[in-house]
Amino acid sequence: MIRTTVLRALVLTVAFAAALTPVTCLGANSNRLSAEATKKLPPELLSLLRQKKMPKHSPILVRIFKEEAELEVWKQDTTGRFQVLKTYPICRWSGDLGPKLQEGDRQAPEGFYTVTPKLMHPNSNFYLAINIGYPNSFDKANNRDGSLIMIHGDCWSIGCYAMTDEQISEIYSLARDSFLGGRPSFQVQVYPFRLTPANLARHRNNPNLAFWKMLKIGNDHFETTHLEPKVNVCDRLYVFDAQSPPNSRKPLEFNPTDKCPAFVVNPKIARRALEKQRGDELEYAQLLEDNVSAAPIYSELDGGMNKVFLARFPDRVTPSNKLPHASHLLDLPPLL
Repeated sequence: MIRTTVLRALVLTVAFAAALTPVTCLGANSNRLSAEATKKLPPELLSLLRQKKMPKHSPILVRIFKEEAELEVWKQDTTGRFQVLKTYPICRWSGDLGPKLQEGDRQAPEGFYTVTPKLMHPNSNFYLAINIGYPNSFDKANNRDGSLIMIHGDCWSIGCYAMTDEQISEIYSLARDSFLGGRPSFQVQVYPFRLTPANLARHRNNPNLAFWKMLKIGNDHFETTHLEPKVNVCDRLYVFDAQSPPNSRKPLEFNPTDKCPAFVVNPKIARRALEKQRGDELEYAQLLEDNVSAAPIYSELDGGMNKVFLARFPDRVTPSNKLPHASHLLDLPPLL
């Protein structure tokens, strides 16, 4: 067991070092692992892991909420389900609510992303960094481009999610240790806000609403099961927890730009998610009937920052200097 763990550590060290290339967002600048990248988890966090019955090397899952400016790290406990380990206030994100559409639009992406060891950047000019894997197959199918979108330190962002150095040190170490446990990747879920009926009703006039309702399907699968949703893409849409229809012997094959194959959603997951969806739709309809206030479509600010950092960095959220790229928004078919 010890030899296996040591071997994994050596393999991952080589993978992290091999992944380093100069980049715009983080500025990796060396092939030698930094001291920051090899830091152990602080005693307080190790104590929290024990308290929550989460093995040190168990899988993690990251969830980001732009409007609330929060990043959650979830970790698998001894039951095999994910629970919240810790919520980190985000120091800075750029752009506005809505997905990233093109290189240089300063937008921070939204969607479901996969991080592998090669996307870990231990030698960043922004302390440490994790490339979230944008663009994914959904983004590419919808002709979205851009690159080098990171979660990193230094509390400064141009299209990334910036944390403090102390925060990214913990997040990076948790990711590293999950890889040491044998996990080949971890999922990053990025949302415009917590996808509650109240928030969706407030943003009902936003042209991204159909896209956000699609993300909500994956969100609901996760929130009702605490299991990582299986993500596929077909017909330029996200598909969650799909499996072959009963009595089908043909394996499912998904092509991001082709018509979706016949599939069913895992019944155990679908049942719970449908119950949540029905309750949320009733609440949403009531909010619309009550004519709750609608949020402006564009904030006219370049991104956001958790309120705990506003006094410390009062000059880092500035007016937006770009016009909305409304003509590039994804024209999604209606969600049934």
